[in-house]
Amino acid sequence: MKLSTLLPVVVLAAVVAGCGRAPEATPGSNLPPALVQVRTIDAQRVTNTEEVVGTVRSRLRAAVEAKVSGRIVALPVMAGQSLQEGELIAQLDAREIQARLDQAKAALENAERDLQRYATLLEQQVLTRAEFDAAESRQRMAKAAVTEAETLLDYARVAAPFAGVITRKPVEVGDLASPGRVIVEMEDPKTLRVEADVPEALIEYVTVGARMNIHVPGLAAPVEAKVSELSPAADPNSRTFPVKLDLPANAPVRLGQFVRVAVPVGQTDSLRVPLAAVVVRGQMEMVFVVTNSVAQLRLVKMGKRAGDEVEIVSGLSAGEAIVVEGAAQLRDGQAVEIRQ
Repeated sequence: MKLSTLLPVVVLAAVVAGCGRAPEATPGSNLPPALVQVRTIDAQRVTNTEEVVGTVRSRLRAAVEAKVSGRIVALPVMAGQSLQEGELIAQLDAREIQARLDQAKAALENAERDLQRYATLLEQQVLTRAEFDAAESRQRMAKAAVTEAETLLDYARVAAPFAGVITRKPVEVGDLASPGRVIVEMEDPKTLRVEADVPEALIEYVTVGARMNIHVPGLAAPVEAKVSELSPAADPNSRTFPVKLDLPANAPVRLGQFVRVAVPVGQTDSLRVPLAAVVVRGQMEMVFVVTNSVAQLRLVKMGKRAGDEVEIVSGLSAGEAIVVEGAAQLRDGQAVEIRQ
């Protein structure tokens, strides 16, 4: 048989063989059905937020200084120690003030003796009324000098202005205390608030009395706080507005802790799914959409997280049913049985 006659026969045989070949199966079509839990995803009206950094501070805090100068002779406190109002923080060397007080008391005694003698002489009409008035003035001045010295002596004892915790102690025994030099810093841990600097692009969304969520590292749920103070002027260097938010009593935060303030900036429709429904493999994020009892792999893109849910930016549509439990063990095209 000639070669030209054989070629059509070979081609025809190849075509027939190709038409009878079975299509390739999807990776999960040969697997047994998997028992899964399914949820239909609906669009939700959610509040969009922008986060700004904040710090936990006390509403009641003070930098305690001495009102008089003196060497520190006693400092029975340490950082982290709790103090009651009026409890001793530091004792200053007050020998000079004590000497002034002794002098003032001696001068007062002399002035009072002179006043008594002048009063007797005035009754005997030995001296004039003007001389008695001058003696009376000297007695009042001496009494005022005693009061002043006693007040200065009290200032040598530095006491806690309120009940709180010492957060910083930059001095030690033997240091010279003086007005303007901090001995300790104190804060009340029972009254806490968050202080944050809000950019000028977001300040229009912040009002006094508004409630915002505070995200604390290590806590699954946010803490709600109330805006108590809002500066009317921006910092000229950072272009931010200082904002203070009061935290509720017994909030699970610590002084100086780093937090994030969620500033609400509007509402949009969003698709949110449980975190367990999203399977991450390398750089790919995917979910399984159930259609006719078959799991179909769908690539998606995640957005912001909110608790145990995550926003799906693209890849899903409202009304689709996805696997929310058991997705990690599924394969594309695998049959599923829906758990009720």
